[in-house]
Amino acid sequence: MAAALLGVLLQPASAMHIAEGQLPPTWCILWGLVSVPFVVVGFFSIKKRVDLAPRAKILLAMCGAFAFVLSALKIPSITGSCSHPTGVGLGAVLFGPTATAVLGLIVLIFQALLLGHGGLTTLGANVFSMAVAGPLVSWAVYQLLKKAKVSPTVGVFCAAALGDLFTYVVTSVQMGVVHGGIAKFLTVFALTQIPLSIAEGLLTVVVFNVLVKYSENELHELAVL
Repeated sequence: MAAALLGVLLQPASAMHIAEGQLPPTWCILWGLVSVPFVVVGFFSIKKRVDLAPRAKILLAMCGAFAFVLSALKIPSITGSCSHPTGVGLGAVLFGPTATAVLGLIVLIFQALLLGHGGLTTLGANVFSMAVAGPLVSWAVYQLLKKAKVSPTVGVFCAAALGDLFTYVVTSVQMGVVHGGIAKFLTVFALTQIPLSIAEGLLTVVVFNVLVKYSENELHELAVL
């Protein structure tokens, strides 16, 4: 049954994230080099966070699983890519943007190898858009709203939704610079990504409220609340 399921999943997926062959080798290398520092810093960030809050390991694993499941839900948009939730906003809020870069890298590698989504040559570009740029916006939005004494629920919703949306702004730039027409990519992605970002924000709030109920101590240790 597992072999049959993998056979189905490995059918051509019309490109989750940015697919193999959609970016020239030079751009693939460039985006990879840009993403590496964030991933390296992320490993140290995770170690520091786990040392301060050992019980948060389960939350870290859950954030990775959450991102994997959500970002595997694709809605065809245009040739060479597609729209989908990212799921990285939750990790950015709980563990910070650099730690989320590591989670995103792991998620993208597994999806490329097991599901045929994205690609290994375009891994750097996908990491930057989904695991670096998006989480940075999510983390910044949540921190700003937290300082403004806004409800954590509202902060999480805005962080997840805007982080998801910004991911596709970056993807549109990455594709548009190579293929021409950044505005075209932005327009086409907006048709599916705006409602998806709202839906992701709402779902992330639901998960966050469950964590507040059952893991409040860990959230305080992580300085989320």
